[in-house]
Amino acid sequence: MPDIVLPGNPALAPATDGVPMPQRMWAILTIALGLTLAVLDGGIANVALPTIAREVNTSAANSIWVVNAYQLAVTISLLPLSSLGEIYGYKRIYQAGLILFTVASLACAMSSSLNTLILARMLQGFGAAGIMSVNSALIRFIYPRRWIGRGVGLNATVGSIASALGPTVAAGILSVAPWPWLFAVNVPLGLLGAFIALRALPDTPLSGVQFDLTSAVLQAVCIGTLLFGVSELGHGESWVHVVVELIVAGLIGFVLVVRQLGLTAPMLPVDLLRIPLFALSVASSVSSFTSQSIGLVSVPFLFQHRLGLDQVMTGLMMTPQPLVVAVIAPFAGRLADKYPAGLLGGCGMAVNAAGLLAMSLLPDHPSTLDIVWRMTLCGLGFGFFNTPNNRAIIMSAPAARTGGASGMQATARLLGQSMGAALVALVFTAFPAEHGPTVALSVAAGIAVVASCVSFSRLAAA
Repeated sequence: MPDIVLPGNPALAPATDGVPMPQRMWAILTIALGLTLAVLDGGIANVALPTIAREVNTSAANSIWVVNAYQLAVTISLLPLSSLGEIYGYKRIYQAGLILFTVASLACAMSSSLNTLILARMLQGFGAAGIMSVNSALIRFIYPRRWIGRGVGLNATVGSIASALGPTVAAGILSVAPWPWLFAVNVPLGLLGAFIALRALPDTPLSGVQFDLTSAVLQAVCIGTLLFGVSELGHGESWVHVVVELIVAGLIGFVLVVRQLGLTAPMLPVDLLRIPLFALSVASSVSSFTSQSIGLVSVPFLFQHRLGLDQVMTGLMMTPQPLVVAVIAPFAGRLADKYPAGLLGGCGMAVNAAGLLAMSLLPDHPSTLDIVWRMTLCGLGFGFFNTPNNRAIIMSAPAARTGGASGMQATARLLGQSMGAALVALVFTAFPAEHGPTVALSVAAGIAVVASCVSFSRLAAA
């Protein structure tokens, strides 16, 4: 890699229009690499959950915490870390996040019990939040102003494809190595990304404001209590205990929103939620990713427990969905320039719901074609929804609030994924092992229908 000379400190020269080549190329590379690792690890463990549960001697419902711990850590820390980026510089937060993610990945690979794996996954989630909280903001300083839209689009595409490719990547790794290598492969890539980030990422202007610790604690407790309540319900805890947690989450959330309404630069961008198109797009995102997460977590158990497939074949049978998403996403993006996101997203989630319902009705002895066309239908529907929806969230916000919109977009996705994983644990606890995945897929189909209806409602709000 050639030596890179930074063009001065943008904090002193805010008019700098992006960074020059080849620095820009390397900066884009580390942003794409970090985002891919962070998003990919949100779902890469799904395929191996049955194997992990067996090898660490725990139940299927308890193994869901391998997913929950990561998603919870990311979700509660995303907005506070974004705020810290404005105060101390996006580059510092990105580098710290990538380094923590890499170290935690090594800890995951070395874990020999469920508790140590969950703890390592939580640390990994905090690192991933550091990466995801500021990558969109860094794009604004990497690209020239006239290409910022291109950069935001590339970022969204990388995140969408990485999220969808989890099962395929997991299948490839598990075909040649045991499950700890799902995390060990992050170590060399993370070190490479951190080295490039140190030399290529630009310094950014500092906001000069103080960190709002009170808001950070309130949103972390609110989201954490909400997800713990749903998860404990899934693990058979007392209804009274769960209801109390949900009430506490609601009360803290109310206090947080009231506090944010009085701030000129709120950590939680509640001001943007006053825009109907933005609010409905965020709601569509939460419900769609809840549905997708339920499907991605429950399908491996369906394939391995009911159909008797091994973990490698499980990943391969899940491959059609991410492949179709990757093919459809750019096409859907071009359609979004001509047609409303409400129409494209509504139709997409309706197709996705049909695919999930078809998966829940899979026969006991399906052919490969029986599985492939169902997974393809799921990918086709989600591919038509995700890119137009991401575009709607960003474009419905004022230009000056692009950062807040980007943070809200990531938070909505992660909140949906966390809720989905928690709901799978609830279903697996309530139903016998042979019926749990089928019921979960039916629930996912129902939530996808809700996402479709919310998306169609944007046609009136546009």
